[in-house]
Amino acid sequence: MTQNSSTDPKTAAAGKRITIVFALNATFAVLEFIFGAMFGSVAIMSDAVHDTGDAIAVGFAWFFEKISRKKSDTSFTLGYRRFSLLGALITSVILLTGSVFVVIEAIPRLIHPRPVETTGMFWLAIFAIVANSYGAFLMTRGSSRNESILNLHMLEDVLGWAAVLVVSIVMHFQPWYWLDPLLSLGIAIFILTEAIPKFFGTLRILMEAAPETIDYKKLVRELENLPEISKITELCIWSIDGEKHAAMMHMTIEISDNKRAKSVARQILKNHDVAFSAIEIDVNQKEHESHQTLI
Repeated sequence: MTQNSSTDPKTAAAGKRITIVFALNATFAVLEFIFGAMFGSVAIMSDAVHDTGDAIAVGFAWFFEKISRKKSDTSFTLGYRRFSLLGALITSVILLTGSVFVVIEAIPRLIHPRPVETTGMFWLAIFAIVANSYGAFLMTRGSSRNESILNLHMLEDVLGWAAVLVVSIVMHFQPWYWLDPLLSLGIAIFILTEAIPKFFGTLRILMEAAPETIDYKKLVRELENLPEISKITELCIWSIDGEKHAAMMHMTIEISDNKRAKSVARQILKNHDVAFSAIEIDVNQKEHESHQTLI
């Protein structure tokens, strides 16, 4: 068996654009940590945390996206789609840790403000706005979901640096150095409001909780309202990667045609984004109990 080694031009172009955005974020993250320390600005440091998270998210998204497209095998019988969750989990942890660090640094400076090198802040902000605007422009030329999400990230970065620019101008003319830690707290809180739900959402999927997008009781009623089905004796649903779901179901039926009963049940499950399903038919409750597995 031979594999086609040619690459889709659109995919190659998307990969090139995402690589450029990754390089921009990674480079800026390093520069921001350096210049943030030089200028004494926790606002720049908080932006560095944000850009670090973005760079890691881009890198992991691209790397794990390739792995997650692999077909199932004897090692990963449901496929590799869950690998896409690893990047989200690692990025969330880094963002949470970095944001907490920024908050710890910013609060004392808010109480006891320190002088900040405003000229350096100003020129770094100008440079960052231009670079991030270019990154956002690159992402608007793409059509993939990854690119649309990254476009939003780049626009967020532009707005964040615009705020740094305004604050640097104000502090240049007025010694209101408390604005720097105040802005850093605002950026850190913004990051936390995004990272905390992402962290717990990813953790929920990894713990195999029922998908939040599926109304479990409504689904059971919908299945039991089918004329072919008598009762749902067991229904376990979990998510593979937050988009594709799997289900294991036991049911008793009203007809003798097992194939038809399974077919209509499976169609209802597909309507609820259940891509993988295993359906067992029980004659009665006693048989169901004998089929139950220890999970």
